[in-house]
Amino acid sequence: MISIKQLSYALSVEDTLHFKRAAEECNISPSALSTALNELEKQLGLKIFERDNRKVLVTPIGRRVLLQARFIMLQVDDLQHFADNQKLPFSYPMKIGLIPTIAPYLLPKLLPLLKKQYPLARLQIVENQSLQLVDLVKRGELDAAVLALPFPCDGLLTLDFWEEDFYWIAPKGERFTDQQDITGEQLAQCNLLLLQEGHCLKDHIVDACNLAKQSDNQSFNATSLNTLIQMVLCHLGTTLIPAMAVDQLTAQHESLSVVHLKAPGPHRQLAFIIRPNFTRLSNIETLIDLAKQSLRTQLNQNN
Repeated sequence: MISIKQLSYALSVEDTLHFKRAAEECNISPSALSTALNELEKQLGLKIFERDNRKVLVTPIGRRVLLQARFIMLQVDDLQHFADNQKLPFSYPMKIGLIPTIAPYLLPKLLPLLKKQYPLARLQIVENQSLQLVDLVKRGELDAAVLALPFPCDGLLTLDFWEEDFYWIAPKGERFTDQQDITGEQLAQCNLLLLQEGHCLKDHIVDACNLAKQSDNQSFNATSLNTLIQMVLCHLGTTLIPAMAVDQLTAQHESLSVVHLKAPGPHRQLAFIIRPNFTRLSNIETLIDLAKQSLRTQLNQNN
């Protein structure tokens, strides 16, 4: 089998027309160089060089062989260059899924940091509910997804990166709004508006507060936290939202009170989910670091 080293040695001899100088360039002994080229000529069944103690000549057929060898070496260099580029973070597009109760509140903080540090990064964002995202990751249609745990992710790796609590949002002046914390027992006395079935945030809230399922008693089936806030502003009820969404959803509404939920926490954990054999783990680790950085910045600003 012809080797890349043999072709490299032959091209060096062509360039120098001197075995000793070619051997020095290749960092091998002249005898090792000569042996390698003899083996190359034997494998090809062609004479590439004419040589004696005074000079080296390239045979006519040898020129054609070396022209092809030079083309092959250029292709090898291109392949190595391509492989090296793939080692750089985000050198290849990634497709990331996020649930609706994370995407609008994490991405505006995360993406500017990503763009600043990795200007060539290309992310395609897919927003969907947890069950669909888990399935898409398993099928390879998504590289990774960001979910709120606990949620069944059998067969996938979960990489936790953040924990947060829930906050009760109600119009100022209502009962319990003068408190720093509200308990699950007190929430049971309120008209609590939750997202419709299928959103894991609803299940996390019910579990954190030890509430009975309320879907049958709700007259509204909201599909977003923003809709819930608008309903609260219209005095249709109260709601619970995760900490990362508090500033974005309430900062412009001075008529709303924000009260921490007093329940064993954290009330939910954020995690990336990936396939066990995913090959670009370093990219996910970079996204995790940037997500932590952006969320810490928000936390410090709010404090």
